[in-house]
Parts: sequence; C-alpha cells; structure tokens
Amino acid sequence: MTPPASSAAVAHREDDMPLSRAEHDRMANAIRALAMDAVEQAKSGHPGLPMGAADVATVLFTRFLKFDPADPTWPDRDRFVLSAGHGSMLIYALLYLLGYEAMTIEQIKRFRQLGSATPGHPENFETPGVETTTGPLGQGLGNAVGMAIAERHLAAEFGGVVDHHTYALASDGDLMEGVSQEAIALAGHLKLNRLIVLFDDNGISIDGPLALADSVDQVKRFEAAGWNASRIDGHDPQAIATAIADAKNSDRPTMIACKTVIGFGAPTKAGTAGSHGSPLGAEEIKGAREKLGWNYPPFEIPADVLGWWRAAGARGKSAHKAWDERLAGLPIEQRGEFARRINGDLPLGLSEAVRSYKQKLAAEPKEIATRIASQNALDVLTAAVPEMIGGSADLTGSNNTRPKAMTVLSAADYAGRFIHYGVREHGMAAAMNGLALHGGIIPYSGTFLVFSDYCRPSIRLAALMGERVIHVMTHDSIGLGEDGPTHQPVEHLAALRAIPNLLVFRPCDPVETLECWQLALETRDAPSVLALTRQNLPQLRKALDEENRCAAGAYEIAAADGNAAVSLFATGSEVAIAVEAQKLLKDRGVAARVVSVPCFELLFAADAATRRAVIGEAKVNVAVEAAVRQGWDAIIGSDGVFVGMDGFGASAPYKDLYRHFGITAEKIAAAALSKLGK
Repeated sequence: MTPPASSAAVAHREDDMPLSRAEHDRMANAIRALAMDAVEQAKSGHPGLPMGAADVATVLFTRFLKFDPADPTWPDRDRFVLSAGHGSMLIYALLYLLGYEAMTIEQIKRFRQLGSATPGHPENFETPGVETTTGPLGQGLGNAVGMAIAERHLAAEFGGVVDHHTYALASDGDLMEGVSQEAIALAGHLKLNRLIVLFDDNGISIDGPLALADSVDQVKRFEAAGWNASRIDGHDPQAIATAIADAKNSDRPTMIACKTVIGFGAPTKAGTAGSHGSPLGAEEIKGAREKLGWNYPPFEIPADVLGWWRAAGARGKSAHKAWDERLAGLPIEQRGEFARRINGDLPLGLSEAVRSYKQKLAAEPKEIATRIASQNALDVLTAAVPEMIGGSADLTGSNNTRPKAMTVLSAADYAGRFIHYGVREHGMAAAMNGLALHGGIIPYSGTFLVFSDYCRPSIRLAALMGERVIHVMTHDSIGLGEDGPTHQPVEHLAALRAIPNLLVFRPCDPVETLECWQLALETRDAPSVLALTRQNLPQLRKALDEENRCAAGAYEIAAADGNAAVSLFATGSEVAIAVEAQKLLKDRGVAARVVSVPCFELLFAADAATRRAVIGEAKVNVAVEAAVRQGWDAIIGSDGVFVGMDGFGASAPYKDLYRHFGITAEKIAAAALSKLGK
C-alpha cells in the first residue's frame, strides 16, 4: 500500500541530504509497525493515529525539526507537541528510532505497563523527549500557543540564542474541544509565526465518521482567526515538506490540514473507527505487514532503516554546536541571566525585595482588598523577578494583575510582559502551562475564582506535571456582593484543594498576601492559586516578621488570654471576623485563640507534631470560611463547628450578605458558646 505515485520524485531535507521515496516509506512503516506491535502486545491503545500520521511525522522529524537526542532539554530545540495524546505510540516510536537513550525497544515492548517510560498518554515527567503531558484533547494545542509566546518573548530579550519553532500535531478531537478556539484565536491575534499546527485530518472519531458530529471547515476556521491554512495529502512526503517549508517562512501561525487514512496499511480497518482505540488483532496485523511490505517480526527494525533514523537523530548536533557558540558569544552577564532563567532559579534580589516591602507594610499598615494588596506586591516582585509574565482574562482592572511598570506583550512588541488573554480562561490556563514548560518564564494571570471551573483542566495538568504556574483568582466569596450567586464562589476552594500538588492560598491581609506570593514563586514543582478579596480588609499583621509565617500553612495570628478553651480557624476575609469573635468570647469569660490558615496544603505537608501544635488542644474548634465545609474536618475534626456556607449566595451589598448568611463575629461566638454548653 503506497501513497500516490506523483510524489515519487526525490525530496530534500533542509540540510540537502537526499531522501528517496523508498527510504521515506520504509522509515514511516517502521513507525507503523512499532505502533501496531506495541498496542497489540499491551492489548490496549490507539494504533490508528500513529499509522495514519507516520508520513507527516517522518517528514517533520527527518527534514525540519531541530533537536538533539543527546540533550532532550536543549533550550533552543524546536518543540513538538503531540496534542492528540492518545496517539502516544507515535512519539514513543520516534524517540526510539531517533536514538533517545531513555527510549529502548524494551520500553516500547512495555507500552502502557506500570513503571514504563511509555504510558498510555505522553507524560513529560516520565519520558525524556516528551514536551508536555497531553491526553485531554485540546490541551496540547493550548500548551503549544504558550510555548510559541515564550519563544517570541525570550527572543526579544536575548536575541539569536532563542530561535526555534513550535509544532503541534492535532486531531479532529483537539479541534472540536472548545479550548482550541480560545487557543487559535489568541495565537492568530499575536501573529505567532513560529507556531505550526499539523492537523491529522482523517475524518474519523471514536463514534465513527466525523460527519456524525462535525461539519466545520477547519481551514476557513483557522483563516478567520488570522492563520495561514491549507490542505494537503498527508501521505505525500513532498507535499508535506513544501507545506512545512512555506509555514516556516510565514508571517502568521500556520495550520496544515494533512488528509490521512487512520490505521494506514491495515487491510480492513484502515479508514474506520475500528483502528482508532483498540488493538488491530493478529490477522489484521499480518495483513498490514503484507500490504506495507514489512516482512519483519514484531518489534524488529531492520538495520538499514534504524540507521537512517539514527542519522536523522544526529542531524541536530551541528545546530546544537552552533548554538553553544552563539551562547558563548553573549556578554557574560546576559549569558548568566539566560542560564538562571532557563534553570528556573529565582534572582538573588527577591528575598531582599520581600524583606524591604515587609518593612514598609509594618510601617504603613493599610486597610485594602487583598486583590489590591496583590497588585502592590506585584509592583515589587515583578521588578525583582523579570521572568514573571502576567496577564488577565479581560479582567485586568478587577484582578489587579498588571503592575504599573509592566508593558503589554503584543504582536508589535514581544518584549512586553503583560498578556491580554481576552475572555478565554481555559485557553489562558493552557497557554500558561506552555509558557512554564518552555522554560525561562514564570507565568501568572488573573480571573475570578468562580471561573476556576473554566481553568480547572489546565490547572490539574499543571499540578500533574509539577509546573510553576500562578493563578490569581479574585472576587473569592460572597464578599464580592451585588453580582450575585452566579459570580460568588462557594464550592470552588474545596474543589481546588482536592487537586493533588496544587497550593491554594487565601491570605487575610497585605502581609499574608506578600508572603503567599513569595511562597508561590519559590515553589518550583507545583502550581499555585491565590484567592483574593474584592472587599477591603484590615491589616492584622502590623509587627515586622522576618520569617514567612504563611510557610507553615497555618499559624496563631491572635493568641488567647490564658489557656484557650476555643480555637478559631479562618482564612482570608474571615480571619478578621474571627478576631472580632475572639473579643466577644473574652467578654463572656472564654479564652479563644485565632489561627489563620492561608494554605491547607502546606499545613497538611508538615509533620504530625507540627500540625498538632498549630491545631492545639482547645475543647472546641470552630472553622470560619465563606465557603462550604468540605475539607475543614481534617483540621477541626468531624465534631468541630463550622460557620460558613451550605448553599449558594445572593445579590446584595457584601455586608448584608455576611449578616444574612450568619458569617459574623456574633454568630461565631454564639456557636462556640453553644458547643461549650454556655
């Protein structure tokens, strides 16, 4: 089974090494064979996409992609994102064939098995050479947009040591997911001409023909978003090469719709949903080998084919060497700064900037919303940490995420550091993951906490990958007031706290806000959410603390007058209310302590003795939060008292809402007294 004879002429790699059609076909068939053999052995997987996209991948990796298997993290490599992560055997086959040390034939044989480097969907933390963790469709496309932004921004700052492309292979499923529209609209607006999307246009989804559910003309759709877009035969190496070469010379991002046959080579299942997500079976594989002229046992790659692939893998060594020379040519300070950012190390001046600003807060306490406190902190932090790239989902003035001195990143000025993401929370969060994955950038952005629902898939993947991505989420409770229950987050803190490896911060005043920002920046292996208020709050921390007290996750912010009978635990805006309740209890002769809990996750990460010391041994534990109870029992116990929300909010001024829902000092004190039997 061979593609059209019209492409039988000799094509050329960019380095002018000839690639005959026969050589190309055998190299592509090596991908197909490994894919169907690995899926068959695992009795699980998706052979269709790797078999269908093998020609596209062969052209891309042998003629265009800049990479070095000996150094998978080379900063100036081209990025390849397999957004269609279910086709993971495509990237695993490529990594093996190209000579990545960690990808052995034994790993291919252990596809989808526990502890292997070949999980069911690509995971960047498991497999060297995999750029991002994909699988949830559309995510990789959003990541690729972020990577392309990162490349343009760092090129504007460091010149020729940053000069690469980002390629994404996307399926029809990727393009049906809503996040894809957000991502491509942003990329088109920013004219990210170093971004090239290869659309595996096979017309098949899990349910059957794509026509069952979709009739979008994807070329017109991308063109409408400001992209170059074209259709080609995805089994014609020359057409593929010509399209990619044209894309690399474009002044806009490019989408190439590569018409392919899913399961290419399978005698009865090619072009059908039967090859999408299950093993082909022994008889079908036998027939595929005959059609493809691949007369080798399972997992065997003939020496000549493997040699061609390994030669393609070695192609990047000269480019890598030339890059090393360009890097060495930078002034020593600029070279050191580039290395620091790529390594993810924070600048030495950060600690001093935080200490100095803490002194100012102690000297000039302010009663402000924590969203304003965050912006004030960002004025200081972004000056000290130049790799911070901010943004907002069309809520800049509400999220307060743009420091005064920060210029806008745009198609006219990639050196800017603030991105107007538009009303695209999901695309924003996915792009932020890409910015972080690229390296050299610490992304942060803003939206309302209630819209964390739109960001959640990307936040979850950031947590899974352990990426330093910071989400500022303001309007964090019923305290936002008149906009009402559609905008008042109730269950969102609990939902975010349920995500493993995510730090959820809810600071109570400007000092805690600064400390939480510092902790988010210093945490290299996890994303963070800062939940911030719309309403003003008193500054409770007025004495200068050299230490970061929020680092413990919880601490006693107001000690009891004597042995505490009651411990009051609270976060954010409710800490000040708990302090007022402490005074009311004192008037009734009851000693109470107030514990601020800015971060559950840091508290739970502490050893048992530390947690016991923070939680204390009071007779009564009371938690106060303008949210649902879920998650609090780990701190106050199942018999503890909770003052908060058990339903949705309402539209009214925020002080009226706190009274209406009983989140007041009087109600807290009464609940504690009742539990004490007084």
